[in-house]
Amino acid sequence: MAPSDASGWLVFCGPATLQRMGISRPYRRMCRPFLDGDYTEGGRSLYLLHPGFAQEPRHFVRAFLSIQADLLTLMDFVEPADANLRTYSHKIHQLLVRTCIEVEANLTAILKENGYAEARGWTMKDYRLVEHSHRLSSFQVRVPIWRGTSGARSPFSAWSQPQGALAWYQHYNKAKHDRHESFHLATFEALIDAVAGLVVVPSAQFHSEDYSPNDKGLSIGSSYSYDTDDGMETAIGAYFRVRFPTEWPDADRYDFSWNDLRSQPEPFDRFDHAAHR
Repeated sequence: MAPSDASGWLVFCGPATLQRMGISRPYRRMCRPFLDGDYTEGGRSLYLLHPGFAQEPRHFVRAFLSIQADLLTLMDFVEPADANLRTYSHKIHQLLVRTCIEVEANLTAILKENGYAEARGWTMKDYRLVEHSHRLSSFQVRVPIWRGTSGARSPFSAWSQPQGALAWYQHYNKAKHDRHESFHLATFEALIDAVAGLVVVPSAQFHSEDYSPNDKGLSIGSSYSYDTDDGMETAIGAYFRVRFPTEWPDADRYDFSWNDLRSQPEPFDRFDHAAHR
C-alpha cells in the first residue's frame, strides 16, 4: 500500500502524484457513506456510538419521536392523502411550529459542534451551510401510508439551488409571526414537509441509530417487510422511509478503520462550515 500523510492523501512514488481516497476521520454529527457506498454494513458505523461524536444525541432523537407520535395521532383525524394537503387547523399550526423549531435545534447543534460561530445570531443563511456538509437536498422521505402521489417528499430540494428557499419553512415563519393573516399557510402539506425535514436531519447525522440502551447487532442487509421494496431504508422511529444520498464523490466519503481511531484522544474532525459562507 502506498504511504499516506495525516490528511489522508495517498502519496505515490515516481512522478509527483497525489490522490485523495476519502475522509480519514469522521466529522462530528455527520453520517457519510464509505468508499464502497455503504453506510453501516459490517459494523462500520460504530463511530456513531462514541461519546465525542455528538452531544446528547438521545435528546434529539426523543424530541423527534415525540413529534412523530403526535403526527400519527393527527393522522387519525386528517387522512394522509393528496386531497388533504391544503387542510389547516390550530393543531396543524402548533405541530408545524414545534417541528420547525426542532429542525432549527438540530441544525444549530451541527454547526456549533463543528466549531461554527456566528456573532449575529442564527439565521437561515447560517442553517443552509449544513447543505455543504450533509447534502440535505439529496435526501428523500416517504410517508408509508398515503393516498395519492404526494407521499414522497424531498424537503430540502430547494437548497440544491444557490438562492433556493424552503417553502414549508417560509410558511412556518409567516404563520408563527402573523397567525391572523397567515394562518392558512400552516397546511398539512407544510407540516408533512417539515416533519420530513425532521426525518432527514437526524438521519444525516445518525443514520438509523436511535441511541437506545439495547445491544447493537451488526447490519446484515437492507430491512425487509411489507411495502419496503422502494429502494429506501427505515428511518429512526420505524415509521418513515428514507433514501440516503448516493452521489457523494470519493473524496467526500469516509475511508477509515474505526478500530484504529477509537482509542485515539481525538478521533473526530470538524467540518469548516464558515469556509462556505
